[in-house]
Amino acid sequence: MPFAWFVALRYLLTDKAQTGLALAAVAVGVSVIVFLSALIGGLQTSLIDKTLGSQPHITLRLPREAPRPLVMPTPTTAISRKVQSTSQRMRSIDQWPAMMASAERVAGVTAVSPMVIGAGFAVRGDAREPILVRGVDPDRFLAILDVRRKLVAGRFDIATGDVVIGVTLADNLGVGVGDRLRVTTSEGIDDTVTINGLFRVGNEGVDRTWVLTSLRHAQALYALPGGANAIELKVADIFAAEEIARDLHDRTGLDAASWMKLNAELLSGLSAQSSSKSLIEFFVTVAVALGIASVLIVSVVQKSREIGILRAVGTPARRVLQVFLIQGGLLGLAGAIFGSGLGAVFSRLFEGLAIDADGAPRFPIRLGLPLFAGATTIAVVVGVLAAVIPAIRAARLDPAVAIRHV
Repeated sequence: MPFAWFVALRYLLTDKAQTGLALAAVAVGVSVIVFLSALIGGLQTSLIDKTLGSQPHITLRLPREAPRPLVMPTPTTAISRKVQSTSQRMRSIDQWPAMMASAERVAGVTAVSPMVIGAGFAVRGDAREPILVRGVDPDRFLAILDVRRKLVAGRFDIATGDVVIGVTLADNLGVGVGDRLRVTTSEGIDDTVTINGLFRVGNEGVDRTWVLTSLRHAQALYALPGGANAIELKVADIFAAEEIARDLHDRTGLDAASWMKLNAELLSGLSAQSSSKSLIEFFVTVAVALGIASVLIVSVVQKSREIGILRAVGTPARRVLQVFLIQGGLLGLAGAIFGSGLGAVFSRLFEGLAIDADGAPRFPIRLGLPLFAGATTIAVVVGVLAAVIPAIRAARLDPAVAIRHV
């Protein structure tokens, strides 16, 4: 065993009380970091999953129609006019297959789906509910929003022009799988369809209004033969959605709305959570560093005579410096191992305290190897840095003075 390592271990094992206190400080600090990171990471993942479970990452649409002047000014005539917003009619994206092909070539885009989206009413007997009809290409749509995982009854079958609807809408209409209802669109076209499945995504607005049907059927309902008025996309990195949306806008000229833009308040909340976690971790790290530094400074004072003897017999200053740096790193590593286990136990216990009606934890915990590796790295680095001042002090001890006065 190298000399510096032997001496460092000997010092740590000799002063078991001080070593135990330092280990306890590091372990508690690491457990706090692991617990907070797992809790906040799990909450953020759960919020994002619930949000993106009912919407695409990016939606491409035609820009709003701008008002056109009825009379143009001339060099000799000035016109005072009032600009009134133009009513927006349903239009198909020009050459939408080419737009889809262009979007698929953008780096980071993993799935693209054409869509016909329009408002309407669902009628069943005396019941009449406002709805949002979404005509989709089943294979492409399921690659973006896998509604099959959200089915509570029936099957996802819309190939024949039938529909799949939300459970809240079904309850309000008093219908179930196999029942028929009449759909009337904003274009004044109506049709009678059969319900093949019911889904629950956990978003009340979606469960109460969505009616999923085939793209061809929706084209007929909204008088858009061969058309699509929206293109929805999924990206690999959800936090790069806004940047990709800007790229898509530049390529296609279409309005590109990312989930980050549509959920600005959620993104602000996630950012605030991350900032709070970072702030807490900073203060915990400072406390751990002060604890290790205090213990090692006391160790230098107590072992000044031994250090002086080591220097007197020819041990170079850099070797003494290594001894205390190794002690700091070992305290950080050992404390991180115990603290990671402690944090994992606390996280699982806390996760089991509150359970929702569906059996899912109210406070989901996200543990993983990257979290433990990051906490361990922080502890070791902090341990080494905290040992720098005690190590320099020990290396600068004058052997004659240390032996005579201690």
